[in-house]
Amino acid sequence: MIYLDHNATTPVLPEVFEAMRPYFTEQWGNPSSAYKFGAKLKTVIETAREQVAELIGANGREITFTSCATESNNAAIHAALKANPGKRHIVTSAVEHSSVLPSDGRGTG
Repeated sequence: MIYLDHNATTPVLPEVFEAMRPYFTEQWGNPSSAYKFGAKLKTVIETAREQVAELIGANGREITFTSCATESNNAAIHAALKANPGKRHIVTSAVEHSSVLPSDGRGTG
Protein backbone atom coordinates (compact mmCIF):
# COMPACT_ATOMS: atom_id res chain seq x y z
CA MET A 1 0.00 0.00 0.00
CA ILE A 2 1.14 3.53 -0.74
CA TYR A 3 -0.21 6.04 1.79
CA LEU A 4 -0.43 9.58 0.42
CA ASP A 5 -2.45 11.42 3.09
CA HIS A 6 0.43 12.57 5.26
CA ASN A 7 -1.33 15.90 5.75
CA ALA A 8 -3.80 14.19 8.06
CA THR A 9 -1.50 11.75 9.85
CA THR A 10 2.19 11.14 9.56
CA PRO A 11 4.07 8.21 11.04
CA VAL A 12 6.93 9.26 13.29
CA LEU A 13 10.48 8.09 12.87
CA PRO A 14 11.50 5.28 15.24
CA GLU A 15 13.95 7.56 17.07
CA VAL A 16 11.17 10.13 17.62
CA PHE A 17 8.89 7.44 18.99
CA GLU A 18 11.61 6.23 21.36
CA ALA A 19 12.29 9.78 22.56
CA MET A 20 8.56 10.29 23.19
CA ARG A 21 7.84 6.85 24.69
CA PRO A 22 8.20 8.00 28.34
CA TYR A 23 5.62 10.74 27.73
CA PHE A 24 3.16 8.27 26.21
CA THR A 25 3.51 5.66 28.97
CA GLU A 26 4.94 6.98 32.25
CA GLN A 27 5.13 10.78 32.31
CA TRP A 28 1.87 11.86 30.70
CA GLY A 29 0.71 14.53 33.17
CA ASN A 30 -0.63 17.97 32.40
CA PRO A 31 2.35 20.37 32.11
CA SER A 32 0.14 23.32 33.05
CA SER A 33 -0.98 21.76 36.31
CA ALA A 34 0.07 22.73 39.79
CA TYR A 35 0.78 19.17 40.91
CA LYS A 36 4.36 17.92 40.73
CA PHE A 37 3.70 14.95 38.41
CA GLY A 38 2.48 17.19 35.59
CA ALA A 39 4.36 20.39 36.39
CA LYS A 40 7.78 18.80 35.85
CA LEU A 41 6.75 18.15 32.25
CA LYS A 42 6.68 21.90 31.63
CA THR A 43 10.49 21.80 31.69
CA VAL A 44 10.48 19.01 29.10
CA ILE A 45 8.23 21.04 26.80
CA GLU A 46 10.30 24.19 27.24
CA THR A 47 13.44 22.23 26.34
CA ALA A 48 11.71 20.90 23.20
CA ARG A 49 10.60 24.45 22.34
CA GLU A 50 14.19 25.71 22.56
CA GLN A 51 15.46 22.78 20.48
CA VAL A 52 12.91 23.47 17.72
CA ALA A 53 13.73 27.17 17.82
CA GLU A 54 17.43 26.47 17.45
CA LEU A 55 16.80 24.16 14.49
CA ILE A 56 14.98 26.87 12.55
CA GLY A 57 16.86 29.92 13.79
CA ALA A 58 14.01 31.26 15.89
CA ASN A 59 13.52 32.34 19.47
CA GLY A 60 11.81 29.91 21.83
CA ARG A 61 9.08 32.49 22.47
CA GLU A 62 8.16 32.22 18.79
CA ILE A 63 7.42 28.49 18.94
CA THR A 64 3.88 27.37 19.71
CA PHE A 65 2.98 23.70 19.87
CA THR A 66 -0.57 22.87 18.82
CA SER A 67 -2.51 19.63 18.69
CA CYS A 68 -4.19 19.87 15.30
CA ALA A 69 -4.74 21.89 12.13
CA THR A 70 -7.83 23.58 13.52
CA GLU A 71 -5.99 24.85 16.59
CA SER A 72 -3.04 25.96 14.44
CA ASN A 73 -5.24 27.78 11.93
CA ASN A 74 -7.23 29.52 14.66
CA ALA A 75 -4.03 30.63 16.40
CA ALA A 76 -2.66 32.05 13.14
CA ILE A 77 -5.90 33.88 12.31
CA HIS A 78 -6.21 35.33 15.82
CA ALA A 79 -2.57 36.47 15.74
CA ALA A 80 -3.07 38.11 12.35
CA LEU A 81 -6.18 39.91 13.57
CA LYS A 82 -4.44 41.05 16.75
CA ALA A 83 -1.46 42.35 14.77
CA ASN A 84 -3.75 44.18 12.33
CA PRO A 85 -6.85 45.25 14.29
CA GLY A 86 -8.09 47.44 11.44
CA LYS A 87 -8.28 44.47 9.07
CA ARG A 88 -11.50 42.55 9.53
CA HIS A 89 -11.71 40.39 6.38
CA ILE A 90 -10.12 37.03 5.73
CA VAL A 91 -10.03 35.67 2.21
CA THR A 92 -10.22 31.91 1.78
CA SER A 93 -10.81 29.51 -1.07
CA ALA A 94 -12.80 26.32 -1.42
CA VAL A 95 -9.65 24.22 -0.96
CA GLU A 96 -8.82 25.57 2.52
CA HIS A 97 -8.92 23.42 5.62
CA SER A 98 -12.49 23.25 6.89
CA SER A 99 -11.50 25.16 10.05
CA VAL A 100 -10.98 28.38 8.07
CA LEU A 101 -14.05 28.16 5.85
CA PRO A 102 -17.26 30.05 6.63
CA SER A 103 -19.84 27.97 8.45
CA ASP A 104 -21.60 27.20 5.17
CA GLY A 105 -18.38 25.43 4.06
CA ARG A 106 -18.47 26.93 0.57
CA GLY A 107 -15.46 29.21 0.90
CA THR A 108 -17.57 32.25 0.13
CA GLY A 109 -19.17 34.80 2.34
